[in-house]
Amino acid sequence: QVQLVESGGGLVRPGGSLKLSCAASIVDFSFYTMYWYRQAPGKQRELVAEISPSGRVNYGDAVKGRFTIVRADDVNTTYLKMNTLKPEDTAVYFCHAQHSFRPPLTYWGRGTQVTVSS
Repeated sequence: QVQLVESGGGLVRPGGSLKLSCAASIVDFSFYTMYWYRQAPGKQRELVAEISPSGRVNYGDAVKGRFTIVRADDVNTTYLKMNTLKPEDTAVYFCHAQHSFRPPLTYWGRGTQVTVSS
């Protein structure tokens, strides 16, 4: 019954933009810290961005200044706005949720592919 579903991935040219969405079917969504990770083939997962229940944000160094994470608690959704995309941003992007007070309550989405290519 708990589910995270990413959407918005696709093919974009270098310098372009994409907006990813993560729809969360989670009770008390507002108490979860939300994360975006990404993983390229043969590589480990990398933290892209995170946002706490209070709105505190953190970004990975590779995307800082280009990506923005936003949450909309009224619709149980978090977004990742990606600007000035580079080929090295190509990866599967995963949505992750962790309860702020009960860390064992952790969920992952299946991922959405982002490909940046000319």
